[in-house]
Amino acid sequence: MPWFVSLLHPQYPIKHNYQVNQSVPSHITQLINQHVLPKQFELWVDEYFRPLAQDIAGRQQGVSRAYVLGIQGTQGSGKSTISEFLKVLLEKEHNLTCAVLSIDDFYFTLKQRMVLANSIHPLLKTRGVPGTHDIPLAMAVLGELKDQKAHENTQLPRFNKANDDRHGPELWGEITGKVDVIIFEGWCVGLPPQDEKALSTPCNDLEKNEDSKGLWRSYVNNQLAESYQTLFSLIDDLLVLQAPSFDVVYEWRLLQEQKLINSLQGKGRLHEGNRTLDNEKVKRFISHYQRLTEHALNCLPARASWVLYQNAQHQFTKMVTAGKK
Repeated sequence: MPWFVSLLHPQYPIKHNYQVNQSVPSHITQLINQHVLPKQFELWVDEYFRPLAQDIAGRQQGVSRAYVLGIQGTQGSGKSTISEFLKVLLEKEHNLTCAVLSIDDFYFTLKQRMVLANSIHPLLKTRGVPGTHDIPLAMAVLGELKDQKAHENTQLPRFNKANDDRHGPELWGEITGKVDVIIFEGWCVGLPPQDEKALSTPCNDLEKNEDSKGLWRSYVNNQLAESYQTLFSLIDDLLVLQAPSFDVVYEWRLLQEQKLINSLQGKGRLHEGNRTLDNEKVKRFISHYQRLTEHALNCLPARASWVLYQNAQHQFTKMVTAGKK
């Protein structure tokens, strides 16, 4: 079940003031079919993604190193799908080479997170929050890609969410040759730390019952304030996918998990060793993200070059460019 399944609900018809483009390029049609997206997705390609790709291509001109676009959005907001569409548009319509990276692929291994859980706080076993990513590895990969020459290549780590662990190097990806645009997506990409005063009050039952002294959230915030800001300084521009509130994240994350399960079933790889999440586990999982997700919803639109607004049904409603209303 894809992340956009709510788009097909008859209670929420998609309204636009223009007709669907009848001559959609094959590279867009193929991507829509690959993701089993509704035909209406063509509208958003024309209204939002194509102008965005054109703007990015313009900003990339005259830049000697690779241009880095950060994409931030809540869990299940469609960051990876939009990244793929932008990659295809940049490559097919602007003749630019594009690499897509996710901050998720730089999670510490399960063994490393167990060490953090035992030495700092038990909640650090759960991947996701700042402090659970290998920032030196992410800095190294982004740094290599930004300056990569035609004859050079860079290895790209891959994280297996079904097993909650990083793939071995033999399953990593690879990019060869000069890269013009790097898309770096993730739920906390570009996020600044919170004011320390904001940490004093628990935001949910997880923090109240399992971090009563605030040690975990203070550690997470300190990590975000330090090494993560160094990583985010490599980003040239930020695109924010703005959800209406944190309330939608549970449903969106459920759809995301179901998509993972369906994919594993289709490949015959769903087995007892998988660490996929049921409904209750999803609810607990997103509790780790709530504090900083709400912080992002409040502060990131003002820091972004583009803000693409979504409603609770995953429909895009408008895009705002910095300096424009």
